[in-house]
Amino acid sequence: MIDFTQKKRIVIKLGTSTLTHKTGKLNIRRMTNLVQVLSDLHNAGKEILLVSSGAIGMGVGKLNLPERPKDTPSKQAAAAVGQCELMHIYDDMFSKYSITVAQILLTKTIVQNPERRQHVQNTIERLLQLGVIPILNENDTVAIDELELEIGENDSLSAVIATVADADLLVILSDIDGLYSEDPHRNPDARFIGLVEEITPELIGMGGGSGSDVGTGGMATKLHAAKIATESGADMVIANAD
Repeated sequence: MIDFTQKKRIVIKLGTSTLTHKTGKLNIRRMTNLVQVLSDLHNAGKEILLVSSGAIGMGVGKLNLPERPKDTPSKQAAAAVGQCELMHIYDDMFSKYSITVAQILLTKTIVQNPERRQHVQNTIERLLQLGVIPILNENDTVAIDELELEIGENDSLSAVIATVADADLLVILSDIDGLYSEDPHRNPDARFIGLVEEITPELIGMGGGSGSDVGTGGMATKLHAAKIATESGADMVIANAD
């Protein structure tokens, strides 16, 4: 079992299905609870980095679109609108607990370039020294989804951030309780897997597609993230956001 009390620097990933309803509108109850818990962890001396999905989903809701766009320009437009709304909400919610947040938008070309990666590391370190919670996301307004495949989805991004930030722990919050042998939404007999000590090809093969029509991350992406994070020395937990 993981001793959370010994983990100083924690990366927490929030998915679109965690932050929003299927309509794309904000899940106020859940987000309020999460901000309160994260603020308490911060006050307890933990260094928190938040990897937040939701820009496109919130943009869809803000623009009153009937569904999530499928073409790249519309996705990027929704991301541009939604990212502004998302950061406004985070800033407002965290400020109630006297916590300052910062926004960092990344692309694959940034984290793969040694000099730029170092700049990101320096910025993260200084923000944490200043008691700020960095909120990170992929720059969806310039990334070409599935073509450039900048980082692709925020499960992998959160693992990359855990590596870049030299984090002790990565927590991926989802709409299920953890890792299952199959998608528990589709198969009620799916077997819960409480502890994984090694990411094997067989385990990766168990991962399915996206569990929600408002997000992009399925269990396969979470297993891929686990491989990235654990290879860097961080532990990883998949947990239900509720």
